[in-house]
Amino acid sequence: MNKKEQLAEVHNKWLKNCKCELKILATQGVPGDGNPNSEIVFIGEAPGKNEDIEGRPFVGAAGKFLNEMLADINLRREDIYITNVVKYRPPNNRDPLPKEVESCAEWLKDELEIIKPKLIIFLGRHALEHFFPNEKISQVHGKILKKKTKIGNTFFALYHPAAALYDGSMRDILIEDFKKIPRVLEKIGN
Repeated sequence: MNKKEQLAEVHNKWLKNCKCELKILATQGVPGDGNPNSEIVFIGEAPGKNEDIEGRPFVGAAGKFLNEMLADINLRREDIYITNVVKYRPPNNRDPLPKEVESCAEWLKDELEIIKPKLIIFLGRHALEHFFPNEKISQVHGKILKKKTKIGNTFFALYHPAAALYDGSMRDILIEDFKKIPRVLEKIGN
């Protein structure tokens, strides 16, 4: 079975078996999406309204901004894999609660174990805190983080694209941090 088939199997399993309480309120689960052979996995926080409707991550305004930043570093959505720590939309797009993150954690771990990315990029504090609970996004954005895990060893933290849409001062920071991604990939090598 190839990675695409393995991911489809994982998503089907967790769409049926995930115990996240948000499942009751959401239109549908939003599994990860993209290239299963990508060297890069982006991890966001949780689906928003558009994602809940379409069943794909990062398809709203934050997703459009993400696509623009990818184009700036000569990547396309088809080149990367993108997912969230929580697979169901929190009501009114509120922050995901720790128990919601925990209830989706095995699903995320299964995705990452199949893909085995060289680089895991956190989009926002919830993704960062899931893997590095003692770090603050304001202190580590734009920096490489190292940690030996079964799912990867090299991580990179960015502000969430939605934060830049709401706070213009963060936009330039996020764009500059994003432009570091090719150098980070080069640095970690093959």
